Amino acid sequence: MATRIIPRAATAHEPPMLIKSLLMQSNRYEPNREIVYRDLFRMNYVTFNERVRRLANVLTEAGVQAGDTVAVMDWDSHRYLESFFAIPCLGAVLHTINVRLSPFQILYTMNHAADKVVLVHEDFLPLLDGIRSQLTTVETIIVLTDKVYTEAGKATFTAPDNTHGEYEALLADAAVDYDFPDFDENSIATTFYTTGTTGHPKGVYFSHRQLFMHTMGLCTFVCGYQAVAFQSNVDVYMPITPMFHVHAWGFPFLATMLSAKQVYPGRYEPEVLLKLILTEGVTFSHCVPTILNMLVSSPAAVQFREQLSRWKVIIGGSALTKGLATAALNMGIRVYQGYGMSETAPIMSVSYLNDQERELDTDGKVHLLTQAGRIAPFVEMRLMDEAGHFMPHDGEAVGEVVARGPWMTQGYWLEPERSDELWRGGWLHTGDVASITPDNWVHIADRTKDVIKTGGEWVSSLEIEDLLSQVEGVAEVAVIGLPDEKWGERPHAVIVPKPDYVGKITPESVKAGLQEKVNRGELNKWYVPDRVLFVSEIPKTSVGKLDKKRIRSEMKETILG
Repeated sequence: MATRIIPRAATAHEPPMLIKSLLMQSNRYEPNREIVYRDLFRMNYVTFNERVRRLANVLTEAGVQAGDTVAVMDWDSHRYLESFFAIPCLGAVLHTINVRLSPFQILYTMNHAADKVVLVHEDFLPLLDGIRSQLTTVETIIVLTDKVYTEAGKATFTAPDNTHGEYEALLADAAVDYDFPDFDENSIATTFYTTGTTGHPKGVYFSHRQLFMHTMGLCTFVCGYQAVAFQSNVDVYMPITPMFHVHAWGFPFLATMLSAKQVYPGRYEPEVLLKLILTEGVTFSHCVPTILNMLVSSPAAVQFREQLSRWKVIIGGSALTKGLATAALNMGIRVYQGYGMSETAPIMSVSYLNDQERELDTDGKVHLLTQAGRIAPFVEMRLMDEAGHFMPHDGEAVGEVVARGPWMTQGYWLEPERSDELWRGGWLHTGDVASITPDNWVHIADRTKDVIKTGGEWVSSLEIEDLLSQVEGVAEVAVIGLPDEKWGERPHAVIVPKPDYVGKITPESVKAGLQEKVNRGELNKWYVPDRVLFVSEIPKTSVGKLDKKRIRSEMKETILG
């Protein structure tokens, strides 16, 4: 297309979209707002910016240059937030290591990403020591410890031979000035690894431009449209999604740009999370359903219903069931559903109630809030059938979700075949099956690999889970399809009962409740699970999702008898 390109003066400057631009805003309007780490450390944005520059000097002294990869192994902390900015602003690549992977998988990701320097919390030193001899690119490590905040500044740990030093001591000795340079906005800023059902973890990567645009998209949706209203002069942000998981959904970049008060909880412990919500006035978080269920089920939470009524939570990673949404709303907690994946940085949709929908009763709101949300600004989302044809957004047609947008990964690091498969036909293929309404509500039916085909009918495991979550006494539920000689596959349910209901609900009573819906014509009979198994714990992935692969492999023999 022959367009007219804007002419530029020879000395004109067009600033690149860099993470340093987000950082520069943080100290401009509200420099005295706080960033808090547990009950151990707090600082304002003036100090935060100073510490980011000091960290840049520490890393430079450690030999980090533009293009090098620096890995972080830490709990959610102010140190992690500082790394979110200092490392990419140097032109280096931030590798957020999923510390919940197996040592073998961590070893693979570190060698594959070519980590040069590792910032590691002392809790993970034994893990790192176990794979250290097989690391091929790591030259030095920097040790992180909370002891400097609790033992009069004395950090006591056994330092490996190639230790550059302890984080706080190094920052204290570093110069405070650092001028972050401009460079190409398409430079890689971050990388992390996502696990699948087969093969090694896949490395996804994002440029400065992509993360800048993702931050702008989030800002438009939650600050502008107020899908989940985030106001920097009112809200206090605390992530309860690990910072190693898709940049904690991108919210640390947004909260920092807006110089909002931020609270980082370290290792997730229910009593610590609840205490921080109450004492620091946390009003805005995001987490997987498991964490919300843990907090809603806590006896202590009931005592603080008034304070919790100020808390807004975006749920992602797994579906927000109607049972959990209702339980949270009954406690005054405002819950919303988000949808995305590691490859999409991750936001593709978030709950947004329009003027008319905000007037609905609780049941009407729960129905919408447990959808996958409305398509996010600047995101294109379509439905595609198996032949590659687009399907209508009529709320009825079901197909695979494919997407495009300014912040989606361009492929998998050093894996061209997997990258081409991800982007076949010029659209990013999610592997999720969904319908989309004319007014842009997304309803995820299932993962393609989790849909149950029984007697020629497609049955959504998520729909059955949603129904079972509303049964009184059910704390958690997972539904899987297992082979059946007659029907091909049949659904089977695994349920964690609430403590007070152990022994009071039975497989027969659970199935009877669904059968009543069948008898009333509200449900097809093939949705009733063949077996219901009660367990004390359901297997989860490293980021808290239901691990249906493990559920199938570990419980198949038990369920089938």
